[in-house]
Amino acid sequence: MKRLSLSMLFILVAVMLLPFDSAMAQTGIDALTMTTSEDGEQTYSVSLQIVALMTVLTLLPAALMMMTSFTRIIIVLAILRQALGLMQTPTTQTLLGLALFLTFFIMAPVFNKINNDAIQPYINESLGMQDAAIKAGEPLRDFMMSQTRAADVNMFASIAGDDGYESVADVPFTVLVPAFVTSELKTAFQIGFLLFIPFLIIDLVVASVLMSMGMMMLSPMIVSLPFKIMLFVLVDGWNLIMGTLASSFYV
Repeated sequence: MKRLSLSMLFILVAVMLLPFDSAMAQTGIDALTMTTSEDGEQTYSVSLQIVALMTVLTLLPAALMMMTSFTRIIIVLAILRQALGLMQTPTTQTLLGLALFLTFFIMAPVFNKINNDAIQPYINESLGMQDAAIKAGEPLRDFMMSQTRAADVNMFASIAGDDGYESVADVPFTVLVPAFVTSELKTAFQIGFLLFIPFLIIDLVVASVLMSMGMMMLSPMIVSLPFKIMLFVLVDGWNLIMGTLASSFYV
């Protein structure tokens, strides 16, 4: 009881010492305001803009994976590691870093256009927040539509209950993003299938040789691994993989 009474006393003293502004209580916090300009555009206060920016930053990893080339690259690299038979080499962190910087390289024209058309005009206060968001979405929309199959767009449009779209600008992001991810997954698995074929042939040849020699207890994966690494190095595999992935977005 003594501890409880002491804690209550401290709380009462702290409340009494807090400053209280009656004007603030009546008018509210001025930092969270919204003003309407003469042309009808609504402008939010800096505090609300910061809150919106922090919210967008929490969604940045999902946007990076779902709206850029990152998905295709990381899946192809993971399939390549599996085809080589190297479970931990290169490490997952290495593959993620490689996929991330290759994504920045591929998406550089899109990011530059977003910066020039949306971010810089918004910073210079020549463009409103809503108009800047619309301008920033246009380059992403063009990029995703160029990599998305029409069948995938039509499938999600029919699920959403839409009959069709007259132009690219009419496709909403709620339809475009899942259609883009579906197309990227299909393309990534197609590239991965082609990568698997030469390494699978090596595994089959090594397994047949070991079976014919009666080496039943020797794992074919151990014997075929040096040959697969040697083949990958001789054909300059990393150069081919990186070049093919980068050029596949601009065909």
